[in-house]
Amino acid sequence: MAKDRAIVEDIDRSLYDFRYEEKEGEFYKIKEGLTEDIVLEISEKKKDPKWMRDFRLKSLEIYHKSEMPNWGPDISGLNVDNIVTYVKPNTEMSQSWEEVPEDIKNTFEKLGIPEAERKSLAGVGAQYDSELVYHNLQEEVARQGVIYTDIESALHGPYGKMIEEHFMKLVPPTDHKFAALHGAVWSGGSFVYVPKGVNVEIPLQSYFRLNAKGAGQFEHTLIIVDEGAQLHFIEGCSAPKYNVANLHAGCVELFVGKNAKLRYSTIENWSKNMYNLNTKRAKVEENGIMEWVSGSFGSHVSYLYPMTILKGDNARSQFTGVTFAGKGQNLDTGAKMVHIGKDTSSFINTRSISKGGGISTYRSAVVIQNQAKNAKSAVSCQSLMLDDESRSDTVPAIDVRTNKADVGHEAKIGRISDDAVFYLMSRGISEEEAKSLIVSGFADSVSKELPLEYAVEMNNLIRLEMVGAIG
Repeated sequence: MAKDRAIVEDIDRSLYDFRYEEKEGEFYKIKEGLTEDIVLEISEKKKDPKWMRDFRLKSLEIYHKSEMPNWGPDISGLNVDNIVTYVKPNTEMSQSWEEVPEDIKNTFEKLGIPEAERKSLAGVGAQYDSELVYHNLQEEVARQGVIYTDIESALHGPYGKMIEEHFMKLVPPTDHKFAALHGAVWSGGSFVYVPKGVNVEIPLQSYFRLNAKGAGQFEHTLIIVDEGAQLHFIEGCSAPKYNVANLHAGCVELFVGKNAKLRYSTIENWSKNMYNLNTKRAKVEENGIMEWVSGSFGSHVSYLYPMTILKGDNARSQFTGVTFAGKGQNLDTGAKMVHIGKDTSSFINTRSISKGGGISTYRSAVVIQNQAKNAKSAVSCQSLMLDDESRSDTVPAIDVRTNKADVGHEAKIGRISDDAVFYLMSRGISEEEAKSLIVSGFADSVSKELPLEYAVEMNNLIRLEMVGAIG
């Protein structure tokens, strides 16, 4: 029976064994669960080449054989069979903001996407549910030979072979169950190629909005920064809060060439019914530089550990992150550095904040292979607990297989100083604002690495978390 949009969106789909799909303006019931038919249906909608269709089916096979992760927070409340794996917005992708439908455009305008593009970005991609609805690149950047488009268009264009050579090579479907799920049902995402020697002076951005109740988002981001090139890429994420589970199982693969540099910044503000099981990985060639900047403020549960493979000699990587776990949140985050080349170096610098019974876990791994002579790595994780209900854990792992390496780790856990709060209050600042200022200062190592507009956004998120205004 056909349903109108308002009725369908109001249904708690976790109570049913079906999902809805729109056909010719009406909605029809379709059975839930992840089957070969659903994967083939997605592949057909995407007009996948044969290799991609076969890849999806192989990933589905791996998914069904794989066990659930045995590390990190409890995710038993997530039933993937109740997650809608593909939700198509009521529009096609456009390169003109004016052509985006009003309801979708209003959502992104509230998030400040068009304004950010005008002020400080070389290009923007905006994904709504399972599809890109907007993608644009400044003409002067395009003239440099930079490619920035949705990955599906690139898959069918002249860069299709490049995508086939790189797609899920860093994150194979065998990596874990949700990597296999991603390989089977991925949809949307961005493809970036920066040619040799090109310096993209202002950032590119992708923004992901999961708006559908009980749905999953499985975008794939593939970035290749060729020899001697430079790029800063910014990723933003958000979703409204529903009373059923949503799932984010995207994948990011980054290839940093010889003498190249890539900075990948993320500000995540998922709603607190979201299971954020994202996978991010980079490979760095000789003398290359990979920088991660990460701010995690949302989701009910997060598993997020960006990994860098320092393959080439003298390759370097730095991870700077802040996590804020509030009431009802269990955020398990960190980073992994794998040293393969000689004279490689890495630095992990994290800040975690917990409040209102939130649980923040720092989980990291530093692996130095036996051929990685003279490798250096340092890890610093600091935790701030704002009350007696909250919890903060540190789970570091260090695996050194050569005696010619220099590795260090330090961890600190503390609380807000009463003296610091009193000092600020004596200057006419309220107690609430004083605590917010102290927490913002604690997270300054991340905010100072972001462009001004994004640093302001991150500090606003911290302030809202402090007063419990983010649901």
